[in-house]
Amino acid sequence: MKKLTIYEYPKCGTCRSAAKSLKSKGYELESHNVFETAPSADTLARIIDLSGLDIKKFFNTSGEVYKEMNLKDKLADLSDTEKIALLASNGRLIRRPVVTDGKTVTVGYKEDDYVQVWGD
Repeated sequence: MKKLTIYEYPKCGTCRSAAKSLKSKGYELESHNVFETAPSADTLARIIDLSGLDIKKFFNTSGEVYKEMNLKDKLADLSDTEKIALLASNGRLIRRPVVTDGKTVTVGYKEDDYVQVWGD
């Protein structure tokens, strides 16, 4: 059985769709509820590095906390270390779901992307 780690909020419809899609592809999921426990800064740094994506892609820019903290204006002035610390400080800031097998990472959910990355 292929295993994936998914960082999600279980009540989020997008996260549920992503999990359902991955299970239908034969994956066993190790789920982490980011609202209860955000991943550590070290874990996030590793995932972001693996993904090859800009750290900004990991922020839930449509979320309330992001807007309340005015991060749209502040992110540009922060170092990568500060951005990662912010994400680790509040799981609600993390764009969901984040899925990884330890080599590959996807952020967010689009079925077309999942087919390309995780198979049919």
